[in-house]
Amino acid sequence: MPHRWIDPLAGVAGAGALLLAWWAARRWGIARQLETTLRERLGPLTATEALGLALLSGVAEEVFFRGAVQPAWGFYPATLIFAALHSGRGRAMMLWTTSALAAGAVLGALMLWRGSLFAPIVCHTLVNAVQLRRLLVEPPPTPASTPPPA
Repeated sequence: MPHRWIDPLAGVAGAGALLLAWWAARRWGIARQLETTLRERLGPLTATEALGLALLSGVAEEVFFRGAVQPAWGFYPATLIFAALHSGRGRAMMLWTTSALAAGAVLGALMLWRGSLFAPIVCHTLVNAVQLRRLLVEPPPTPASTPPPA
């Protein structure tokens, strides 16, 4: 099949756009608060566990939302349901819902454009892998009044 390379490249490009948007959002304290909340809720994960979780969630969520919900109910309902299921209490979690809405739109658009789950799965898995790995590596910010450990 010609142009099979477009799907993985489209997935990588979509992931790059979403990760760049999150990198820009990290300037806000609320984004860093969300990262702290997610880090606490995830608990300790090894790098292997984080990669496994990224792959499992990327595949499973895309098969469900873009493979089942979007064809049955359409782009907008699938995107809104995806965002609603990435929610929680508090301002920081509202940012997670908002970012999931944007991600759901990108993932749904990839599905519409390519007509295949491959690009959205690549995109979703890469975003989750990078974010989960970063949450494991980067320590939570220390308050300014607390001196860094020696």
